[in-house]
Amino acid sequence: MAEGARLRNSAEKIPEEKGQDSGSGSGSGEDGGVALKKEIGLVSACGIIVGNIIGSGIFVSPKGVMENAGSVGMALIVWIVTGVITAVGALCYAELGVTIPKSGGDYSYVKDIFGGLAGFLRLWIAVLVIYPTNQAVIALTFSNYVLQPLFPTCFAPESGLRLLAAVCLLLLTWVNCASVRWATRVQDIFTAGKLLALGLIIIMGIVQICKGEYFWLEPKNAFENFQEPDIGLIALAFLQGSFAYGGWNFLNYVTEELVNPYKNLPRAIFISIPLVTFVYVFANIAYVTAMSPQELLASNAVAVTFGEKLLGVMAWIMPISVALSTFGGVNGSLFTSSRLFFAGAREGHLPSLMAMIHIKRCTPIPALLFTCISTLLMLVTSDMYTLINYVGFINYLFYGVTVAGQIVLRWKKPDILRPIKVNLIFPVIYLLFWAFLLVFSLWSEPVVCGIGLAIMLTGVPVYFLGVHWQNKPECFNNFVDAVTRAGQKLCVVVYPQMDNKDEDVSEETKEQRAPIYKPSSEEESGAQA
Repeated sequence: MAEGARLRNSAEKIPEEKGQDSGSGSGSGEDGGVALKKEIGLVSACGIIVGNIIGSGIFVSPKGVMENAGSVGMALIVWIVTGVITAVGALCYAELGVTIPKSGGDYSYVKDIFGGLAGFLRLWIAVLVIYPTNQAVIALTFSNYVLQPLFPTCFAPESGLRLLAAVCLLLLTWVNCASVRWATRVQDIFTAGKLLALGLIIIMGIVQICKGEYFWLEPKNAFENFQEPDIGLIALAFLQGSFAYGGWNFLNYVTEELVNPYKNLPRAIFISIPLVTFVYVFANIAYVTAMSPQELLASNAVAVTFGEKLLGVMAWIMPISVALSTFGGVNGSLFTSSRLFFAGAREGHLPSLMAMIHIKRCTPIPALLFTCISTLLMLVTSDMYTLINYVGFINYLFYGVTVAGQIVLRWKKPDILRPIKVNLIFPVIYLLFWAFLLVFSLWSEPVVCGIGLAIMLTGVPVYFLGVHWQNKPECFNNFVDAVTRAGQKLCVVVYPQMDNKDEDVSEETKEQRAPIYKPSSEEESGAQA
């Protein structure tokens, strides 16, 4: 990744594009410059948040919260409280998103507030483990539910599962490379599909209640403990609930592609987080109208068991719903993770090729190919579930670091323009909740958390060798340039046009970075075709 940090002596300053309106939604400036398109409207923004939060978890295994909460009533309280805390965190991110209006989400905020090393460590753990493993697991869940009807009495072959998961990844990578609009339409459609499936579950739950099937919702029964109450288990239930809401910050990764981000970013948050909280709470209420807590805990796929009990011959709807939900989840994860890698490359923390976009389609093809290839490699790794356990703690750690950065930014730059300014009580509430879960995680699983920290800290020498060290050997620089030119020609990509008055990247990068290779008119014509 050294090439992303190296400043080329021969580079020319990119001319300032006075004629381009960053909010115009155009992929090109008036003089033919290439830039990211603003094609994500409010509906698609909501689709990104909702689609990334709601994966397979609510369909497959809400029992993690139930078994640690100890009662139906406490489990529902956990779902509600974690939804509220998620909304508080999202409000803090909304302020950061419009104060530092660039893609990359918490990586960009941590880098700008706490410095390059802190930002790089956030990026490093995301590139190395978090996104490849999460995308691989979601794709495998998709293939498992697609193949389930073909193997009703046994498990599908492992090789078949991985092959179908790879096909899913390749197909969605192609869609994302082809068009931002196509990718957002896929996200919108599959988000609507999963909401309709959950709506069906909720409606069936309401019908059950109307029939008098609400034994486990009566106060005396709802708080009947099926295990001894324990503060440690309650904390673990909150941790499980918080992970179930994971993905609430993904819209911040694509801020630069939002239409009118100052309005649509907070609006999407205000719509999406309450909607997801409502769906989670009432889906869990519906489940306990048809199953006892013991039956729910014994099921490996709660929605499927629920469908078998209430839908009869139409029970196939539930596994299909899980498959569609995970398919949309893979698409959303590919879309947002590629923007994170794109932002990291633009700041010099990843190879510079990943900071380039297609000259006509205006999609970050190198970043998309990188995230696809890294995920495919994870599909052939048997230890990806172990890796997820190790880095889940680190992922949550950076949520708190980012929200703490909001307070630090208020102190360091009190007069900076803040189109949205939330009361400081919100980051304080979030940090108190975050600290409670973090301390409990360290106390309950010190080895797992320690290994996660060790994996993250492997990025320190990589940062100093790859990013901080500027005077690298000339032969290495020439090799990097050759590889980058080859990648540009293969993908037909260039650096996106920038306005030098913006703060989207560092001043050094804006002044000294220039395209290593400029496509010929023939190549542009081929790309157009």
